[in-house]
Amino acid sequence: RAGFAGRPLMHLELVVPALFAAQNLPPASLPALELLLARGRRTNGEACNLETWLWRAFGFKESSVENLSIPAGALTALAHGLDPGALQWLRADPVHLRADRDRLLLVPSQAFAVSAEEARALTDALVPLLSGKFTLHPLAPDQWCVRVEDENEFNGKNGVAADARPPIELAGADIDPHLPPKPWHPLLTEIQMALYGHPVNTARERRGDPAVNSLWLWGAGKLPAAASGPWQSLVANDAVAMGLARCAGIRHRAPGAGAAQWLGRAPEDGRHLLVLDDLRGVHALGDLDALARRLQALEADWFAPLLAALKAGRIGMATIHVPE
Repeated sequence: RAGFAGRPLMHLELVVPALFAAQNLPPASLPALELLLARGRRTNGEACNLETWLWRAFGFKESSVENLSIPAGALTALAHGLDPGALQWLRADPVHLRADRDRLLLVPSQAFAVSAEEARALTDALVPLLSGKFTLHPLAPDQWCVRVEDENEFNGKNGVAADARPPIELAGADIDPHLPPKPWHPLLTEIQMALYGHPVNTARERRGDPAVNSLWLWGAGKLPAAASGPWQSLVANDAVAMGLARCAGIRHRAPGAGAAQWLGRAPEDGRHLLVLDDLRGVHALGDLDALARRLQALEADWFAPLLAALKAGRIGMATIHVPE
């Protein structure tokens, strides 16, 4: 691809889940985004969530979305600097379950704050329940992982469903159809009982915060032997994206302050991937005011500077992916 004066140019790819959720909002001033979309060529693909899009983009192909088994636990461990080895891992994210008549509704950790101190105290209390079978790692306050020490506790009918969904996608949903297989239920009940009376949750309820009263299991599997992607670098906050980049040997870092800062450090050419998932959580939680604010922030921090960079020839081509 030749640019100005024969100089090769950058191809920048952005993954922006929930970008079109703004259609349900009152009209807003988003001139840069509107121009980027209006001047683009549209192509269609199979709708999927962010994790599925990333998994496929890094070279893993399954016949359908239903057959996907994305090892988000192992990839999250790798993203946080742990060696997953050849063991099975799962995400075991802290959640709040809220009773609603005869249902239990899931409130993901994106809807409330958990401090690092609270996460350590709660996971320490669960160690005796998991000893010899699982090891629980609070890799971030809202991202916990379980390493399976005893494969017999995991294989066959005991395995967590391969299509278990991330908790953010089940915000406000009845958890019953999405629970892991029945052999897991006694352990989950013990975990919930241990969390119920924990001093951390007593203090949280006293100040009006949701209690961390359960774990949500998803993303079971082993780290893939290798991954591959066409990009020179990846910028993301998402742990699955960062884990895949590490697995593929691709340079990676957090987004930072926005496009202007990123462009100041980026090479002149090559293909680069940016995962901007700011809208995903607030859309899933149904917070329209927060969605509007975050969309305006993306306009100011990313879309407007990137449009200017396209006009100036700093970027040769931009692709926007909206997975769902």
